[in-house]
Amino acid sequence: MPFFAPFLILFSASSFVLATSYLQRTEIVGQNFYDAFHFEDQPDPTHGRVTYVNESIARESNLTFASSDTFIMRADYTTYLQPSDPGRNSVRIVSNQQYSILAAIFDMRHMPEGCGTWPAIWTVGADWPNQGEIDIVEGVNSMMPNTASVHTSSNCQMPSSGRNMSGISNGDNCAAYETNNAGCGVGFTDTQQDPRSFGPGFNSHSGGWYAFERTSSEFKLWFWSRSDRSVPDQVQYATEAVDTSTWGQPIGHWIDDLCDFTTHFGPHNIVINLALCGDWAGNDYVYKASGCPGTCEDFVNTNPATFSAAYFDFALISIYT
Repeated sequence: MPFFAPFLILFSASSFVLATSYLQRTEIVGQNFYDAFHFEDQPDPTHGRVTYVNESIARESNLTFASSDTFIMRADYTTYLQPSDPGRNSVRIVSNQQYSILAAIFDMRHMPEGCGTWPAIWTVGADWPNQGEIDIVEGVNSMMPNTASVHTSSNCQMPSSGRNMSGISNGDNCAAYETNNAGCGVGFTDTQQDPRSFGPGFNSHSGGWYAFERTSSEFKLWFWSRSDRSVPDQVQYATEAVDTSTWGQPIGHWIDDLCDFTTHFGPHNIVINLALCGDWAGNDYVYKASGCPGTCEDFVNTNPATFSAAYFDFALISIYT
């Protein structure tokens, strides 16, 4: 997803450090989300049938809710829209700090699902695509499993072999404008019988943990379902210190062999948002292939109750630098 916000505060280790052990922890839980993120009520850059609201409206309308151990963010699920109305209200939050070196654990109980939905958790630089974008969680219309992607400016490739990962490469060219913004993706390998990494499959197992690491020379992405017995204690309990080398083989792995990370990636903000329809979810072919009825915009306009399941439920986010 493209991003056009200005630079915020840089908070990172040296961009030339290669580390697997992290000691400093920032825990974002419950009400802390309101301090760690700001709300963007800008027009949707992916041209969706959505209106992103500010924090005041989000809280007054219960599009966000926080308790001691929960943060909910969601789309409106009560309003019937006319074609001439603005898009359905939803939420887009952006971290107040930027990161160049980090490990992060996202503990989620639920993610948005349903026709017309396009949820995403991602990181991005201020000058898109020149400072890069890394999509951690992303998908549309409840189509499983998850796909993680990297988007850059020109001259950034991933090698066709030699990447230590269990996921499946969906393309080696990361350049956004040369790939119709597909970038270099990695498809998750959930089984068809029991998909757990995205949408209804993720939610039916009470969610799980996504973990991400960015260094100066590689990005790694892991996922464990809530019902997965192999989740590391460091991830499950978000310990004060973590060593990512103990987390096992990542699902996604991006390396700098054919891509100069120092020139293609700048400091990144963390973005969490729920778009509706738009360039991907609302694409006629994609929408129909998802088994969704009618057109995406008509569905979003006239079926508010179906968006009762279109919400994120975060237990916490732990960030290590």
